[in-house]
Amino acid sequence: MDLSIINKKALVCGGSAGIGRAAAIELAALGANVTLMARNPEKLKAVHDALPNNGHQSHGMVAVDFSDLEAFTSAVKQLANTEPFEILINNTGGPKGGTALAAAPKAYADAFAQHLLCNQVLVQALVPGMKAKGYGRIINVISTSVKQPIENLGVSNTIRGAVANWSKTLSTELGPFGITVNNVLPGFTQTDRLQDIVNGAATRLNKTPEEAAEFMRSIVPARRFAAPEEIAFSIAFLASPAAGYINGINLPVDGGRTKSL
Repeated sequence: MDLSIINKKALVCGGSAGIGRAAAIELAALGANVTLMARNPEKLKAVHDALPNNGHQSHGMVAVDFSDLEAFTSAVKQLANTEPFEILINNTGGPKGGTALAAAPKAYADAFAQHLLCNQVLVQALVPGMKAKGYGRIINVISTSVKQPIENLGVSNTIRGAVANWSKTLSTELGPFGITVNNVLPGFTQTDRLQDIVNGAATRLNKTPEEAAEFMRSIVPARRFAAPEEIAFSIAFLASPAAGYINGINLPVDGGRTKSL
C-alpha cells in the first residue's frame, strides 16, 4: 500500500494544537513538507520545531487570524504564489456552544465566514497548483453532527452541514483532475474543544465535569474518547496515493457513537 507523500507539500490549518497538530506531525512523518497555519505564532513555532524531518524536508508556518477574512485572503494568496500544494487540511475550531434558537444571526455569519468562506479562499488559491501537479487531496475536518446533530451546538451543527455539502459538490467538480475532496468527522476527541463541550454538558445535566465526561464516554461503544492522533491517522491515509479512489465521503472516526450509517 502506497502511503508515501515524500516531497508533497501540505498546508494544515489549525496546526498549532489538537487534531491539526497531530495531523501535521503524521503528514511530516510520511514525508510531506508541511506548512502550518493558525493565529498564534508562539504555538505554531513550537509545533513547527517538533515536526519530524528526514533532513531533506522543508516545513513552514503562517500566523493569520481566520476571523479576519481580508488578512486571511491576502496571506493565502501570498502563500499560493510560492509553489504548489498537493494537500490541504481544512481544520478550524468550532463555534461556541448554545442552542440554535438562541444564537444571534451574527454568530451564524461569523462561523460561516470562518469556516466555509475561508475554505473557499483556500481551494480557489491552491487548486490550480493541484491541477498542474495532477494530484490533490482536500480533507475537511468537520464533525459527526453532519450525520447526527449534537445537542447544544446549534451554530456548529448548521455550519458543519454547509461545509459537508460544499465539499461533496467540489468532489464531483475536481475528481477529473486527480483531486479528491473528503470529510473526516471526529467524535469526542481529547482536545481543548472537548473540554468546553464537557463543561457545557455538565451545566445542562447538573453534574460535575468528571461525571459529564463519564456519561459521554458511556454513550460511545468504544467507551473512551479518541486521541488526536487517531483522527490524524485517517487524515494521513486520505492524503496518500493509496486513497486515490476515495472521493466525496464523510468518514466518521467516533468509536461507533454515530447512530446513522
